[in-house]
Amino acid sequence: MKSPFPIHLDPAEQRVLEYRARGSKRPHREVERARIILAAARGEPLARIATALGIHVDTVRKWCKRFAAEGMRGLKDRHRSGRPRVFTPVQVAGIKALACTPPTEKDLPLSRMTTGEIRDLAVAEHLVDGISLTTIWRWLDQDAIKPWQHRSWIFPRDPDFAAKAGRVLDLYARTWNGQPLGPEDYVVSADEKSQIQALHRRHPSLAPGPGRATRIEFEYSRGGTLAYLAAYDVHRGLVAGSIAPSTGIAPFMALAGQVMAAEPYASAHRVFWVVDNGSSHNRAPSIARMSAAWPNATLVHLPVHASWLNQVEIYFSILQRRAIAGADFPDLDALAERIMAFQERYNATADPFDWRYTRHDLNDYLHRLAAHEPGLAA
Repeated sequence: MKSPFPIHLDPAEQRVLEYRARGSKRPHREVERARIILAAARGEPLARIATALGIHVDTVRKWCKRFAAEGMRGLKDRHRSGRPRVFTPVQVAGIKALACTPPTEKDLPLSRMTTGEIRDLAVAEHLVDGISLTTIWRWLDQDAIKPWQHRSWIFPRDPDFAAKAGRVLDLYARTWNGQPLGPEDYVVSADEKSQIQALHRRHPSLAPGPGRATRIEFEYSRGGTLAYLAAYDVHRGLVAGSIAPSTGIAPFMALAGQVMAAEPYASAHRVFWVVDNGSSHNRAPSIARMSAAWPNATLVHLPVHASWLNQVEIYFSILQRRAIAGADFPDLDALAERIMAFQERYNATADPFDWRYTRHDLNDYLHRLAAHEPGLAA
């Protein structure tokens, strides 16, 4: 049966349809419709087109009719209203609210809820008569709500949190007491990475291969621990470090002496040392001890529980991931050698971190925290 709908293609339509018909990665429906119209334009009967494409003749007739009436626009899908909503927006919001409610507020002996428990609670509270777990998961996924997960955090308890954190962020932005730092002023972020273990694997690791990740022996013997002390120049991106059996005032002061004896710090106008509240460098005596040894050095303490504002911690994370995790160390000497070799390699191509956390971000953070503990941001 010849098509009752005459199909005539101009050169542009011919090129577009031929391109679609060859498209191995295009949606199947587009490829099929293009092939229907091309075959009809060649004068092939509808039944032969349907047989060649393995579809019903009514499908061929529908697309030929649409193309004859509307041209290329006729090959697009019509707007569909879809299946009527089963649940109201109020029910959707109610499910999401349940997912964000601590189980203890519902007298449940749970620390977190699964989608099944959310469903049971919604039915018990007559929010819905019934609902699938997939539907609940899809609604929660829309807002990235995952009540079955948790992460730990420490609520700031330092009464001077804003002031202490703010001055450190000012130093990162090259400002101190409202005045810009000069070219002879330097900012050093320092800390200790303690209890680094020399783990000796009971079997050598197996190298990666096609379709196979590196394999690391699970069992190991312990070869002792050491401490790595590092001072990171915030604006130059360079690291100076030393190895010690453990942390303490003496190892930290030795690191400070190593840095302050080297240029450009030895002849610098000021060297600001950003540190946390570890026992090696906490409280007022540490500030006096530092300034007595090096008059151009100023120790600046972060708030308690704010090591995340100490840039040297980023370097420690890089060191751990790239040089220590999963490695095999026969003894402490091998571990120490690896750490110092990595430091040298890092310094060869080092750039300052792209630090973007500012006082504005800090103030926003404190305002959000104030909702949990009024007066914190005051």
